[in-house]
Amino acid sequence: MTLSGDPVLAIIVVPERVGDEAAIYALTEAAFEGQPHAGGNEHDVIDRLRERGQLWLSLVAKDGEELVGQVTFSLVTLSDGSSPWFGLGPVSVLPSRQREGIGAQLILAGLDKITKEGALGCVLTGNPVYYQRFGFKLAPANVPSRESADYFQLKLLGAGQAKGCFAFHSAFYSVFPE
Repeated sequence: MTLSGDPVLAIIVVPERVGDEAAIYALTEAAFEGQPHAGGNEHDVIDRLRERGQLWLSLVAKDGEELVGQVTFSLVTLSDGSSPWFGLGPVSVLPSRQREGIGAQLILAGLDKITKEGALGCVLTGNPVYYQRFGFKLAPANVPSRESADYFQLKLLGAGQAKGCFAFHSAFYSVFPE
């Protein structure tokens, strides 16, 4: 317990391991179920990225042996040809463990990793109020054709600017391989 009486997070963030797939699928499905902003296929997106070799980074949050959260990072393209740029998402936390800072811990760990790998920046489609705390800003000039300018955001991590439109991998949209 902390001095304020709050429980101390015993969460560790580690890369996804072989065998975590089913737990990640169930966790992501549960995290997005019934959410008004959910597309309903977030759990399938992660599997499709993995199957197509596009899951660049998958971090899981564990409390003991229990998987309580997961974040996905994949490469995205920018029409000006500059790289590497990354997409963040989905990020999922068990409903019973939401609002404990687990999602933030996953996001920060992932951003740290891609920054160390030389990422120029990271993009996502999500709640601007939530993601601004991590330095994301609305990027209407760079929004992919299938995304909403009201939710598409960018965080620069390297030198330079994003010139052009981004595109997420087709795994975010398609059920069948290309």
